[in-house]
Amino acid sequence: MKLIRNFLFIFFVILSFSACANREKPVLEKKLSTDIALQTNQKTESIEGIYETQPDENITGECKVSVEIKKEKKDYSYFLKTNLRKLKGIARFTTNESGEKYIVLEGIKWDEFEGDISHEEESDSISDSKTKAPEIPTGIDASYVKDTLTIQNYGNSMNSYTKISECGRKYIQLIKK
Repeated sequence: MKLIRNFLFIFFVILSFSACANREKPVLEKKLSTDIALQTNQKTESIEGIYETQPDENITGECKVSVEIKKEKKDYSYFLKTNLRKLKGIARFTTNESGEKYIVLEGIKWDEFEGDISHEEESDSISDSKTKAPEIPTGIDASYVKDTLTIQNYGNSMNSYTKISECGRKYIQLIKK
């Protein structure tokens, strides 16, 4: 019995020493170098500039769209040009919860919008014919990755819309010059 107690005592002493020896040392952060790196990244990644569609040999039809983004005081502005229209307004730069960056070109009315019909139930009711058409949204959002803005230009049969009818592409990619 005494042998077992001595063995357990030695076992716990060795276990205690090994636990202390394997302890991780705290990592010291160099705040100055982190701040400098963030500032450098912010300077090299500027959303300002002129973005244009590129010709695509796989897609027929012309799709000439350009957007110029400028920084004015605290805000951004845009100038959108297609073969049918020229629009100016405020551009709002945002980041969603998952870290994806977006820019919203405010004040641009979508060309077509039938609304989300995925939750509607089929009905032969007369009252269904009296419902008013959904309000056409304004503001075109584009995802921003490096030097490319991507606009989802139209939806599907369950959520039918077209943002820029002059361009027949599902995804309009505007690449920075």
